[in-house]
Amino acid sequence: MTYDVIPDLPRCGWVPPTDPLYTHYHDTEWGRPIKDSKALFSKLIQDGQQAGLAWITILRKREEMLRAYDGFDPDIVATYTDKDRERLLSNAGIIRSKLKVNAAITNAQIFVKMRDEDGIDFSDHLWSFVDGTPVQNAWKDFKDAPVDSPASIAMSKDLKKRGFKFVGPVILYAFMQAVGMINDHSTGCHAYDACKKLG
Repeated sequence: MTYDVIPDLPRCGWVPPTDPLYTHYHDTEWGRPIKDSKALFSKLIQDGQQAGLAWITILRKREEMLRAYDGFDPDIVATYTDKDRERLLSNAGIIRSKLKVNAAITNAQIFVKMRDEDGIDFSDHLWSFVDGTPVQNAWKDFKDAPVDSPASIAMSKDLKKRGFKFVGPVILYAFMQAVGMINDHSTGCHAYDACKKLG
C-alpha cells in the first residue's frame, strides 16, 4: 500500500516529513483513542515487536505481520502450535525473534483467559489506568515528553503479574501514546487538537 505525503502540515518533530508511510501513520493513527479490545491487543503486540528496533521497521513489516499473525486476533494466535512458530520464524517479512513470536502466543493465551475465565474486558482494564479518559498533555516539543509514566509503570506491573511478555513501562508508554490513552502530540502539531477532541 502506498501513501502520499500531505505537505505543509505541522507535525510532531519525530515524524520524518518526507516519509509517506510515517506521515500517514502519524496523521491517521497515532494518538487516536482505540477502545476495541482486539484492536488494543494487536497494537500491544506490535509495540512489543518494536523492542530494540526503530518504529519504521515495524511500519514497513506491519502489513506482512498482520497477514502472518492472522491480524493478531488473540483467539486465533492463542491456538498456534509449534508448526505455526516454525512458519513465523521462517518468514523474512516479519520480525523473526523466537522470544517475540513466543510472547505473541503467550500474550494471546492470557488475553483469552482474562476474558473467558476471569471475566475481564481487556479494553476496560487497560483504560482503567487512565480512568477511562485520555491524558491530555501539552508539550511544545516532542522531546519534552517522558519515556514512561506512573500509569505505564502500574500497567506494566499488572500485565507482568498476569504473565504478559514485552510489556515494560517504556514499551507501554509508547503503546499508550499510540492508542490515544495519552495525547502526546506536540501542541503545534495539526493532530493535537483533533486528538484532544476525540478524547
